[in-house]
Amino acid sequence: MLLCKYVFMRTTIEIPDTLFRKTKATAALRGSTMKDLIVRAIEREVVGPGSSKKTAPRVKLPIHLKSGRKLDLSTFDFDDLLA
Repeated sequence: MLLCKYVFMRTTIEIPDTLFRKTKATAALRGSTMKDLIVRAIEREVVGPGSSKKTAPRVKLPIHLKSGRKLDLSTFDFDDLLA
């Protein structure tokens, strides 16, 4: 038997295009979905910190690869990638 923390309600919201693209990119960088990112953000705003039992790990830039090389995406324009 699977117990779920939430019963989800479906809704539609309108957000600016640039915010949508940044949200999608942020979720992808964190290995998350937009839905999970938005739910966690709303939890923090409405319920308060510590309400989400699992938070996405923060990625510090530059990223150090196993090969010893650095992957620095701090100046990468994700809007170009998503356009």
